[in-house]
Formats: sequence, structure tokens, C-alpha cells
Amino acid sequence: FADLVLETWDLQCERNGREHRTAEMGCQQLVVRRGQPFTITLHFSGRSYEEGVDKLAFNVETGPCPIETSGTRSHFTLTDFPEESGWSAVVQQQDGDSLSVSLCSPASARIGRYSLTLETSTGYAGSSYHLGEFVLLFNAWHPEDTVFLRDEDERHEYVLSQQGLIYQGAYSYITSTPWNFGQFEGDILSICLELLDTNPKFLRDQNQDCSRRNDPVYIGRVVSAMVNCNDEDRGVLAGRWDDHYEDGTSPMAWIGSVDILKRWKEFGCQPVKYGQCWVFAAVACTVMRCLGIPSRVVTNYNSAHDTNGNLIIDRYLSETGEEVRRSRDMIWNFHCWVESWMARPDLDTGYDGWQALDPTPQEKSEGVFCCGPAPVRAIKEGDLQLKYDLPFIFAEVNADVVYWVVRSDGSEKKSTHSSVVGKNISTKSVGRDSREDITHTYKYPEGSDKEREVFAKAEYEKRSVQEEDEGLHLRIKLSEGANNGSDFDVFAVITNSTDTERVCRLMLCARTASYNGTVGPQCGMKDLLNLTLAPQAEERVPLRILYENYGENLTQDNIIKVVALLTEYQTGDVVVAIRDIYIQNPDIKIRILGEPMKNRKLVAEISLVNPLAAPLNNCVFLVEGTGLTDGQQVKELEEPVEPQAEAKVRLDFVPRQSGLHKLMVDFESDKLVGVKGYRNVIIAPQPK
Repeated sequence: FADLVLETWDLQCERNGREHRTAEMGCQQLVVRRGQPFTITLHFSGRSYEEGVDKLAFNVETGPCPIETSGTRSHFTLTDFPEESGWSAVVQQQDGDSLSVSLCSPASARIGRYSLTLETSTGYAGSSYHLGEFVLLFNAWHPEDTVFLRDEDERHEYVLSQQGLIYQGAYSYITSTPWNFGQFEGDILSICLELLDTNPKFLRDQNQDCSRRNDPVYIGRVVSAMVNCNDEDRGVLAGRWDDHYEDGTSPMAWIGSVDILKRWKEFGCQPVKYGQCWVFAAVACTVMRCLGIPSRVVTNYNSAHDTNGNLIIDRYLSETGEEVRRSRDMIWNFHCWVESWMARPDLDTGYDGWQALDPTPQEKSEGVFCCGPAPVRAIKEGDLQLKYDLPFIFAEVNADVVYWVVRSDGSEKKSTHSSVVGKNISTKSVGRDSREDITHTYKYPEGSDKEREVFAKAEYEKRSVQEEDEGLHLRIKLSEGANNGSDFDVFAVITNSTDTERVCRLMLCARTASYNGTVGPQCGMKDLLNLTLAPQAEERVPLRILYENYGENLTQDNIIKVVALLTEYQTGDVVVAIRDIYIQNPDIKIRILGEPMKNRKLVAEISLVNPLAAPLNNCVFLVEGTGLTDGQQVKELEEPVEPQAEAKVRLDFVPRQSGLHKLMVDFESDKLVGVKGYRNVIIAPQPK
């Protein structure tokens, strides 16, 4: 027999991409999921492959120095039946000189970039051919993959969906912001793989790092550390929370991860300025979805940052409601992290499923700024000794807040304050633009026996919640929405549920604030020294908050913190109420003109009314949407926008993909920033 000569071959990127749900990553490279067969075609010249005469073998290799013992190299021969455990190659079909071969990795293979080589031999003579490279991803569709997710709608949302909503605002006023995850956009996959190759564990021991890339727990921990740059590790984002973002991009201005990851790559893996928690979480979600691990961004309202681990957040207020004595313990209005779905074979049974991962740099874990993966089930059950970082996340959703009022003589009085931490834990619903409340996955109902058991197991004492029916009660109400540019009223509502008249002092104080709990200057106050409360009566005390007082100092988080302090003269008892008022930005209106069809030009008309009493300068609209626009489009307005006038732009774009897509818009100017809007657009396929 003459030697078998390979003339051409086809890795069938398009067909395999469709079957492996990676087609949107483009046809330039082969991208497949582990445990699932993919087909390649070999064309021989001179004669065709003959079973029993010719021997075909394949080599797959990943990482810098692949070795079989660490699972980064595999050598396997063409057979009639697939292997049970390792890589396999099976004849699919033979047609003349061409041979279709089905290759399959084990469901526990290392993910990453592989090279594929074919070795042919007839008798003693043989040749070797480098067939090219391919990328192997995790496979949520394969029952034996550790990231297997049973529900098809969930797989679609948490692996394939490139757009979503992230919840922000305040516990009493939840807002959603659109986000372009864009995990299948051009270059994002190679940037995610580069992120794995710049992580310090890889640089320390490349073989060991690559051999552990079959484990989503390991990958999650690496990604959580690499999205922030706090360890001099060439991480993706630099965090900043002080409202000074002039030398970078404000965290509020981003509307997607693609721009951030591309900038990181373009600037030689230098950190991109600036991120805050939802930006860190969204970028981590993009990387995890890109690698094939089901992931979602979640928001915890009134999130505790408990630095000393005692589950108690102490806050000290002066008698006028001002914060004195800064403690490192903070309550954030909201805090975002990521949940990723995976099995935990490293733990006892019962902890598979959603795992919390937090890439925002807060505390070190094993010497590195990363957090998780922590099984959500273990957080709920109080199993804090498990890996990783459970005590910190348990505190984020369960800590108690104690307010101390520091009197002028230095003495401290503990105020009553019911449980406020860990409310309305939220994520986008599967397949719909609505909010799903997942608080019950993190904690048992407050005050229940089960909750007390969990606290006992976690070795913390759950403080008894004040009985609601005795004494004086205080809460802060908002009459209607608070709009940016307008004055509005808040009310202190005081209830005397005793049978005797009470005489009190009421202090009401409003200050601008950031979402991480820091406060700015005062923008409204009232001090009533003699407030008489009749028995069993309710009193409403208004405080008018004027735009002229808050406008200059409102941070980009649009939050005003109102503190009410009620001191009863007879007993000296103090009651505290605190409410975060979210100042609403104007709506962005988006009109789509034309028939939405693939590869046909569309026009978007985008507008916003200036609600302020002063003109807006340097106005710019940023527009992007996976499958709709080619990257981010920037539209600058040449003229200032006068008060109550409309800022308006037209944008032409040609959709490249059919189906449902979000067109996302961000508006920036000198006085109004981070205004977001989106429009769902259904793009029809091109007529045949």
C-alpha cells in the first residue's frame, strides 16, 4: 500500500458551532463544549483510508508544556466505538477519499485553547499533520459536566443570553439598569482566555494551573481575583468610590462588559478605570458565561460589610443625626455579586447549585482579594466552616445594625432599630425583563425558629427583634417620587402607641450620599424641640428638600439619606429611622424607525428632556447592543440643552443577528450623568 497522504481538511467550524451553541462566536475558529462530539472531515489524495491497513491517531494539547499525567495532553486512536473515559475518535462516515471523524472530549476535560494534530501510519511509514487549534468550553447541557443545568430556559438565560438587567437604587426604590454582557462578541473569548493566562497562579506554576482548569470552582476563584486589580495582578478593573473619575470613565457610564475587556487588552492588560460593585460583577458574569459556566448578577439591598466578623454593625450618631466616629463596618445601599451554577465535589453532598462569587475587592481571602465560590445553600444553613469565605457573605445578608446616639457629655445611648440587612435579594427573571426575588435562597424568614437555629449553628446570637406594639415608633415616608431637578417632601411619621402623652425632640436631617454608605453635605434639616404626642395618636412632620440645596452635591448614585432621631425627654429613650431616597433621572425615549430585519438599515431616534433649571453642556449619548450595533456608538450634541428642552439624536445601524435584542443607551453631560434606557427590538430573519 502507498502511504496515506492527507491533502485538505475541514474543522467544520460553522456546523460544530451550531451544534455546540457557540456559532455567535464567529466561524473563524472552532469552539466546542466538553463531553459533546464534534465532526471534522479529512480528504486524502491518491487513495482513501482503509481500516485495518491505516492507523490514524490524534493528539490534543493545551497549556505551555502539555503532559498526559496532568490531563493537558491526550493521544488517542481512531476506533469504531467511543471511549468510556478519555478523548475518543470514531469514524462517522466514509465517502470516497473523504472521511468524517467524530471527536469527543471527556465531560471533565480541561477547558481552554487546544492544538489538534493527526498522525497517519501505514506499516512503518507515517506522517504528522497539524490540523489547527480549537477552544474547549464547559458544557451546561451535558449531564456529567460539573456545570450541568437541567432547565433549557435557564441554560439560555445564564449561558447564552448576552444582555440583561442589573438591579440598583435603594431597598425602598428598586431600579434596573440594562447591561450588555456580550460574551460572544468578537475577541471576547480570546480576552477571557488571556485573563486566565495572566493570573498569578498560572505565572507561578503554568502546568498546575492548566491542569486545574477542568474545575469550575478553581476557575471561579481565579476570575473573582482577576476582575479587580487590587493584588498587583494585572486585573481588569480599578475600583473607585469617591465621585472623582476625571482620569477615567465613571462607573455609572458603562453599559456593557465588552468595552471594558477590550480596553484592558488594548492597554496591555493594565486596569481599566473605574468600576464599582455592579461593574465588577457584570464583567465577571461575562467571563464566566463566555467560558460556559451558568452565571447571573445578583443584588443584595442594605448589604453589610462586617470587617471584624462579629455580625454587628455599630453606627454612632450625634444628637443632630450626624455620623460621628467612623467605623470600618459599613452598610451599602446595595451590593452586587455573581452567582455561578456548579457542583461542589470538594464538599459534602448538598452544596451543589448556585455559588456566590464576589469580584469587588473588599477583604482578602487566602492572601488575595477574591471571594467565593460560596454555596448559597451553606449561607442559608449557617455552615460557615465550608469553602470559601462564608462568614463574610453570611454577614452581608444577616448582620444586625446597632445605632448609638452619642450625647454632648460623651455618654452613649443605644437606640432601637429593627432588622434592616439583606433585603430584596434580586436577579433578572429567566426569559423576562422582570425581577426575581431570591432572598429565600439566602435566609429563612426573619424571626422564624429555623432562622434562630441557623444563627446558633453559626455561633452567633440573633438579637431579639423589638416588639412592635410598645412605646414610640418612627418611620420616614416619601409623598411621591423624587425627581432630579425638583423639590420634594419627606415625612417623619411618629406613632405613640401608649396611653399617655409623650413629649419629644425630633431631629430630621437629609444629606446627599453614595451607595456605599458615605455621606456628603446636608441638604435639609428640621429640629423640633417640643413635639407633644397625644396617646394612641400619629403625627406627620414634613421636611421639604429643595433642589437648590441638593443639586450641587448629589453624587452619581442619586441618593439622599434622611435620618430621623426621636428623643423622649422623660425616659431619655432614642428611636432612629433612616431612609435612602433615590432621586429619579428623566426617562430616555427610544423610537425605532423602519422594519427591523437582519442586514437591513434601521434608525433609532433617542431623546431625553432636561429636567434641571440650568442648561446641560457636553451632552453625549452612548449606544450599544449585541447583534444590533457594531460595538459602542458615540453621539455628541454640539449645542447645550436648555432647561425643559429635548436632547435628541438619530443613529443608523444594521442589525447582524435576528431574534430579540436590547438597544442600550447611556446619557452623559456636565450636570446629569449615568442616565440609562433600553428598548427591546425583535429582528426578523432575512427573507430567503
